[in-house]
Amino acid sequence: MAETVRRVTGIMSGTSLDGLDLAYCAFPAKNLSDFRIVHAKTISYPAKWQQSLREAELATGTTLAKMHFDYAKYVAQCIKDFHREAELEAPELLAFHGHTLFHRPDLGFTFQLGSGAALAAATGIAVANDFRSANVAIGGQGAPLVPIGDRDLFPHYGACLNLGGFANISYTAEKQLVAYDICPANMALNDWVSRIQKTFDKNGHIAASGTVRRGLLNVLNSLQFYREPFPRSLGREWYLECFRPVAEQAALDVRDTLATLCEHIAMQIGTAIGTSGQADVLVTGGGAHNSFLMKRIRFHSEASIEVPERTIVDFKEALVFAYLGLLRLNGVSNCLQSYTGASRELISGQIHLG
Repeated sequence: MAETVRRVTGIMSGTSLDGLDLAYCAFPAKNLSDFRIVHAKTISYPAKWQQSLREAELATGTTLAKMHFDYAKYVAQCIKDFHREAELEAPELLAFHGHTLFHRPDLGFTFQLGSGAALAAATGIAVANDFRSANVAIGGQGAPLVPIGDRDLFPHYGACLNLGGFANISYTAEKQLVAYDICPANMALNDWVSRIQKTFDKNGHIAASGTVRRGLLNVLNSLQFYREPFPRSLGREWYLECFRPVAEQAALDVRDTLATLCEHIAMQIGTAIGTSGQADVLVTGGGAHNSFLMKRIRFHSEASIEVPERTIVDFKEALVFAYLGLLRLNGVSNCLQSYTGASRELISGQIHLG
């Protein structure tokens, strides 16, 4: 008898607005950790959606409510095209993170754009979404969400480091999962390079041509967030209110700012890796392609830093959300107390039938 394989498409939209990551994943029913990414693709946002998402936090209530459904319909079309182009059979589930517009666990709320009900209706496939709200509702940070996937799908590494809009780390210490946001990463780097009409700093070449300015570096390293206890998480609001103004006040040219930002990121990550006590670290996310940033991270860490093959680098978060969705469908806890600070562990996410 052929082994039963569970097929789930994970859909992730990061805070850096680089696009929609889709990963069609196969999980053997008897051993979900023996996964396979069958097909994966990043779909860049068209200019219209990139602008809409960037400005959404300033939208009126009516505009935002409509966008919640319109964005889901846009994502649905991307998913249908993705499945059709690769000749993939329909998965049993779409695990949809949505696009984070507001994340304020300190005020008791979080909001990811993209209606799960609209997505299920438009695709005819069951959807798991809204993975963060229930955790925030019981006092948690609602982030990070990937640690269970890191633990179960990548057990051979001491720690997993993701370099997305924010950098975050997860590892096991004293038989408990520890995970938290470390600092801004691509969000800050892309923000500054956009000031010279570029979307990203390829391989960190521009940053490498600049000079680290110690004054700005010291101020960034002294931000209050870095002294707060775990668990802790970051959102775009914190970046705009607490981080960006500090870097802007330094009034440096773009090259020197990027050099200083890379040094700051590498130092904070080096501290986090040192605190973890882990000897080997798996690094994924868009920042793993920034060779200058990776060089500085290695300089500030004594651990073995491993960057896997490109599919894992680029689609690990989409893979992990596919896994989280499958756990939700199976009625298994997928969001733990130890790294979110919630009052209890949860089976997190809403299910909408297609």
